[in-house]
Amino acid sequence: MRENRLRSIWKQGGAAVNGWLAIPNGFAAETMAHQGWDTLTIDLQHGVVDYAAMVTMLQAISTTPTVPVVRVPWLEPGILMKTLDAGAYAVICPMVNTREDAQRLVSYTHYAPRGTRSFGPVRALLYGGADYFEHANDAIVTFAMIETAQALDNLDAILSVEGLDAVYIGPSDLSISLGCKPAFDELEPKAAQAVDHILARAKAHGIVAGIHNGTAEAARGRIAKGFQFVTIGSDARLLAAGSQEILKKMRAR
Repeated sequence: MRENRLRSIWKQGGAAVNGWLAIPNGFAAETMAHQGWDTLTIDLQHGVVDYAAMVTMLQAISTTPTVPVVRVPWLEPGILMKTLDAGAYAVICPMVNTREDAQRLVSYTHYAPRGTRSFGPVRALLYGGADYFEHANDAIVTFAMIETAQALDNLDAILSVEGLDAVYIGPSDLSISLGCKPAFDELEPKAAQAVDHILARAKAHGIVAGIHNGTAEAARGRIAKGFQFVTIGSDARLLAAGSQEILKKMRAR
């Protein structure tokens, strides 16, 4: 089976630099993948990407060593299994709030005897290799998003679920849930303390922690703290920022 380089990076003690894909287009995904991101996450939860577009984007990413990741819309077995069947090597699931949520997530993403994933890796065989079934349970990475006050209350119970590889913090939703203003980097004290707490507890459980960032500077600071999966921007935001920078220079007087 094709190596999951995300696991290799973590095994070596490194941090994966993750890009975000919001534009539902294979060429845009291919262009991003050729820039050297460790991983790229296709976002099915927010924005305009649907399943059919996701498949073309996964195909585009597979022209490079970049690891394909998908954030699914919700904790629902059908979309999790179809996403893995399409060749995603990691899945990020939003709003995992309880131990039972985390157990279901692990079950849906693993074949028996570890889980209840149904067999039908139609494109995953093409991407991963003919021996995909034999190795998928150990290769695929499963992230639970921690982004609510309820998840914080149940944090240790979630982190203790066998088969959960990583947690991913959504700073904006976490901030809102704690009564703070949504933000990526400059968090209000209550939200910032919660982020530090999640990281510390994840480390204690031997679970990788990831987080969404607004800037490279913030992402580098969080890597220094111990985060091993950091997202910086999205294709749509980078497109807008690059255009704004050019137009600012062109229209300067």
